Amino acid sequence: MLAAIDWTRPWYDAVRAAYASLGVDGDAFIDRLNRQAGALALVNHQGLALRFVPQAQLPEGRAYEEFIGATGCVPTRDNLHDFFNALVWLSFPRIKRQLNALQAAQIALAGVGKSRGPARDGATIFDENAALLVLREGEGGQALVAALRAHRWREALFERRAQFGAGADADADAELWLFGHALMEKLVAPRKAITAHARVVLAGADYFALGPDARRAWVDAEVAAQLAGAGLDTSCFTPLPVLGVPGWWEGQDEAFYGDTSVFRPKRVN
Repeated sequence: MLAAIDWTRPWYDAVRAAYASLGVDGDAFIDRLNRQAGALALVNHQGLALRFVPQAQLPEGRAYEEFIGATGCVPTRDNLHDFFNALVWLSFPRIKRQLNALQAAQIALAGVGKSRGPARDGATIFDENAALLVLREGEGGQALVAALRAHRWREALFERRAQFGAGADADADAELWLFGHALMEKLVAPRKAITAHARVVLAGADYFALGPDARRAWVDAEVAAQLAGAGLDTSCFTPLPVLGVPGWWEGQDEAFYGDTSVFRPKRVN
C-alpha cells in the first residue's frame, strides 16, 4: 500500500519528514505512529495524550471527532486515507488539535445531525482537502491572491510562476503546503483536475528566511492561532488545481493553463 506513494513529488513536502521519522518497513504503521506521537508529546485540545488506535475502538454510533476530543484516541484504519491523516497530525499538530476542538464543540452544541452547519462544514473541508498558501506580505502577494480568487489562472500560475520559487527559496513570494489528508490520498494517482481548497496565510520576510522545518512549524502555529481566534467557515477558501502549482507538474506551458475543464473561469452571478 505505502509503496504506491511517490515521495519525490513536491506535494508531499509537508509530511515527508514525518514519514521519514517513522522508519516504516512494510504497511504496519500504528505502533510507529504512536512512538513518534509520544516522542513529540502530542496531546488533544483537552491535554490528553494523542494515540492512534484501531478503528474497532470507536464505539458504534459515536462521532469520530467527539471521540478524539474526549479520549485523545484517533481511530485509524489500514488505508492510505488514515495513514496520511496520521502524518498530518505529526506534521501540523496545532492545527489538527484546533480543528478537532472546533468540531467537538459544534457536536456538543448541536449534535451530529444531518447538517453540519457552516463551522463544522468548514472544519471538515479544511481537514480533508485544504492547502495552505503562504504569501509574502506586500503588493506581489496581494496581486497573486487577487488573480487566484478571480480565477485568472494564466496570470496567477503562468505569468507569476517565478513568485513560487523552488523549495525553501528565500526570494519566493509564495509557497504551498498541503494539509488535507484526502487530498494527499488522491494525489497518489495524480490527475490534472484534483483541486485543493486553498487558505491564504500572509507572512513577512522573516518567514521566507527560515528553513523548511521552521517554516512548517510557523505555519502550524500561525494558522492554529487564527482558527482559535476567528473560527472557520467555507468563505476563506479559494480553489487551486494542485498540478497547476508552478513546478509541480510536467508541461506547464501556456496551453496547459488554457484547459477550461480544469482552470475554470469565475462564475458570474
